Amino acid sequence: MKEQTSIPKHKLGRAAKLARTGVQVGVNYLKYQAKKTVTGDDDKTEFHEATAKQAYATFSELKGGPLKLAQMLSMDQNLIPKQYVDEFSQAQYSAPPLTYPLVVKTFLKELGKKPSELFETFSKSAVSGASIGQVHKATEQGKDFAVKIQYPGVADSVRSDLAIVKPLAMRLFQLDAKSLEPYMKEVETRLLEETNYHLELERSLDLIENSKHLPHTNFPGFYPEKCSGRILTMDWVPGEQLDTYAQSDTPQEYKQQVGQALWDFYHHQIHQLRLFHADPHPGNFKVHQNELWVLDFGCTKALEETFYHSYFALMNPAVIADEKRFEDTLFRTGLLLESDSPAARLKLTEVFHESIELLSRPFKTPEFDFGQQSYFEELAAFGEKTRLDKDLNKLSTSRGDANALYLNRTYFGLYNLMGSLNAKVAAKLPEFG
Repeated sequence: MKEQTSIPKHKLGRAAKLARTGVQVGVNYLKYQAKKTVTGDDDKTEFHEATAKQAYATFSELKGGPLKLAQMLSMDQNLIPKQYVDEFSQAQYSAPPLTYPLVVKTFLKELGKKPSELFETFSKSAVSGASIGQVHKATEQGKDFAVKIQYPGVADSVRSDLAIVKPLAMRLFQLDAKSLEPYMKEVETRLLEETNYHLELERSLDLIENSKHLPHTNFPGFYPEKCSGRILTMDWVPGEQLDTYAQSDTPQEYKQQVGQALWDFYHHQIHQLRLFHADPHPGNFKVHQNELWVLDFGCTKALEETFYHSYFALMNPAVIADEKRFEDTLFRTGLLLESDSPAARLKLTEVFHESIELLSRPFKTPEFDFGQQSYFEELAAFGEKTRLDKDLNKLSTSRGDANALYLNRTYFGLYNLMGSLNAKVAAKLPEFG
């Protein structure tokens, strides 16, 4: 993979690159319209393929907010066309890395020493690169280390980047401002946290300490003396990325073990710790000797008690079965608004009831088989139906607690990982008071 020698840092330069991508999108669309006029063919495949490649090329060059948004959107196959999912999924752990001189410069600024002065060996090429930083492999006294280095200028450009990329994302994915706004706010908040490696180290150590008892679940050790605000040093974990492992010919019983471990890891954090790993894409996990390893705690989300109880009350069978309690809970969570007309209230209640029944189905049996393709087809069909519903499109999209966005997406990502492993999972609901 070709390395980058620099990252555009200035607002005007970054804006210009995004503007050029916007122009390219417009040119691609004109080509599509011209072809449609001549042939009558309404197939947008070529348009999406060309646009996805151009957008990803720009986002991956800029890193930070644009690339994080691509990574986030790529996890939801029902939100954007497949061509973007395929292209943007590279953002999970294979974005173009920076050259070694920039890495040395960061070490000198952060730790006062070159990598060669801290380690016996240090890979000059990154072994992986994502939206916030890249990872190098190092050795010292017979131990292997993974060293994560933050891209220069990422923290300083978060807010301006997202403001610039918003209209481009709206045009690319045909989303209105209200639909996209929760993504922008949450990406900004989480991204600013992710650029704080001191916070990541603190939360990593805390979550590891409180999760290390979980069976078949492992975590790398961290080395604070070789960490800073932009550098994190941890144990190197051998093994396969989770998606590679899922596609391997490993016996299903072991994939089942890994799937249950991953599910229990999330269940414990969400329901016991109320602080959870909020970035469930395969680049954050490895499997070694059929044991799960959690590699990266950069993106975490804390759950306030009031929000937690309101959110999960919607999955309480007693609430779902009681029309009045269900409606009251929808109001309490902001999914229904006092300004809604009776017709809108009825429509939304039916939609939310169907949605919750579908999404909570894995919790309703002693064991749920995520290998059922029919379940994911049903999820996709429901998403398509609601997107095309003209009555729903007329209603306000600014609904619900913003805290739900990352929790929803975490479960969505977790479901997809379970599906990739064809895992049968014992998924228990939390205890309802």
